[in-house]
Amino acid sequence: MPLATLAGNAASPPPQVPAKAAWVASWQASPQPVWGDGFLFPTGLPASLQDRTVRQVARLSLGGGRLRLVFSNAYGTEPLRLGSATVARPAAASGALIPGSLRSLSFGGQPGATVPPGAFVVSDPVALPLPALAAISVSFHLPDATPVRSFHWDGRQTTWLLPGEQTQAMAPSTSDAQSTTARPLLSAVQVENTQAAGAVAVMGDSITDGATASLDQDHRWPDYLAARLAPHGVAVVNAGISGARLLSDGMGANALARLDRDVLAQPGVRSLVVLLGINDIAWPGTAFAPDARRPGLAELSAGLRQLVAQAHGRGVRVVGATLTPFEGALPGTPLADYYNADKDALRQQFNDWIRHGGAFDAVIDFDAALKDPAHPSRLAAAYDSGDRLHPGDAGNRAMADAVDLGTLVPGLSENPARETALRP
Repeated sequence: MPLATLAGNAASPPPQVPAKAAWVASWQASPQPVWGDGFLFPTGLPASLQDRTVRQVARLSLGGGRLRLVFSNAYGTEPLRLGSATVARPAAASGALIPGSLRSLSFGGQPGATVPPGAFVVSDPVALPLPALAAISVSFHLPDATPVRSFHWDGRQTTWLLPGEQTQAMAPSTSDAQSTTARPLLSAVQVENTQAAGAVAVMGDSITDGATASLDQDHRWPDYLAARLAPHGVAVVNAGISGARLLSDGMGANALARLDRDVLAQPGVRSLVVLLGINDIAWPGTAFAPDARRPGLAELSAGLRQLVAQAHGRGVRVVGATLTPFEGALPGTPLADYYNADKDALRQQFNDWIRHGGAFDAVIDFDAALKDPAHPSRLAAAYDSGDRLHPGDAGNRAMADAVDLGTLVPGLSENPARETALRP
């Protein structure tokens, strides 16, 4: 046989094999345990839901031809029964849906599911082609008396608790409904995408969770980062929990306890950004943790080294992020003692270790991006939400803009024109 035949026809390249579709995490709301009545903040949810339809909106990072949804009973103590469930494109903040977009969900071919305590369920794939940064509306009915044990407290998005079974309602009446910004049960959305290059997970606290970002606007810093990465086929999932700590449980489990669930188990995650530690430093001695001991630099750095080691063991790249300034944080609140000079000294020592300790594959210097040059222990006024701790929308955008995308996905070349077209 001629060599040319073995090698193929040089004038006719072999036909292109279509890229194989893969599932990738596109959105997330990390589960938290519901706390008791004595805590500083209300949960925003009834203690139990019965014969209610929960309707909530989530903005994806990457789109795809099909999607599947994850419902969590992570902190439940008894089985949880999901009745009928649907997904659609939202038409308005009032809970209305775009005609023709409604799809019913199934679970193993059945219209509902029972979620065991401590577990989660994944819906069957449903065909609903979506572009990057598209919003979806998810509705599910809870027919039985359902104690609310697992939720995500600060969703920064309006959720409707509708009476009765209204999963198919295109424009539900909200006159007898309740609204909340908490997210019960829905914990993740995965999309099937032939072009996906993977996902970046962001593990953080209220700054990452978007505590003071504009409601219903998707203005958290990971949202802005998602708009930058979407043109490159990279998803962003937000594993932030308000009140989260690196070393201790708080308003959610400590970072190592939730690393596998919230990051490593998410399909397609290739890189992890870690922005944690300010609550470990600042909570002790406040109303949050009046008797707690503040950890030292050795403990904080050991916690991050362990997190990096576990992520590296699963092939995930880890990018460390410096802690942002917080002088004068939370004035006029029961947490006005959140800041003091000793705490800030530890923050600066921790930041120096993050920058120069060599633990990470790369570093993002959010401290440098947001500080007031004339007063480095404070947030710059333009980036401050007003509480001197959390960045506002402009600060969140500045954080996302401070990220060198190549640190998240090595070899990625940025495309400012395409990123600008998708900016929220």
